[in-house]
Amino acid sequence: MVTGQGLGQSWQPAPLSEVAALFSKTAAPWWIAGGHAIELATGRSFREHHDIDVLVLRRDQLAVQEVLVGWQWWAADPPGNLRPWRPGELLPVGVHDVWCRPTAPAPWRIQVMLDEAEGDEWVSRRDRYVRCDLTDLGAVSAAGIPYLRPEIQLYYKAKQPRPRDAVDFAAVLPILDTGQREWLVQAIGSTYGPHPWIEQLGE
Repeated sequence: MVTGQGLGQSWQPAPLSEVAALFSKTAAPWWIAGGHAIELATGRSFREHHDIDVLVLRRDQLAVQEVLVGWQWWAADPPGNLRPWRPGELLPVGVHDVWCRPTAPAPWRIQVMLDEAEGDEWVSRRDRYVRCDLTDLGAVSAAGIPYLRPEIQLYYKAKQPRPRDAVDFAAVLPILDTGQREWLVQAIGSTYGPHPWIEQLGE
């Protein structure tokens, strides 16, 4: 649970097109994440979304402040306190969630996730042995929007799957190729151990 000042406001997620327009202003890599990434992978919308997530590498985190200049940025400090992210402040490893809104009275609009990288490799923040080349981390939709590849997103969703995560898994499972399935099986097994998705991925 996230607590702290300024949490009375609800979420009103920005449209995908608005988020893409904002982040297209930066040269730093970024990817739509969460349920929207699954929908971009499948090429269709199939459920409601209560937020919208953007993944940025931690080393590029200040690009978020440049893209969302004039906005309010609040960092989620473990174990779940929300506090202002100061201009120019570098958030340390362990802080990987930032809530963003245009003004204090406005609803939250965009959630930014910070992830790790070593050289040319993405490294899972949950298990440093789970990694892939940065060139394999994302794909691009027909509309030109970068998004997190579904096997990477499902890896994160596998920790404690909620009903909507199960919906996402079922929707994208038919389009995962052999390489994606094998990577996901190994990643889930390495980090979480036995998991109900592993058997389905092998079918």
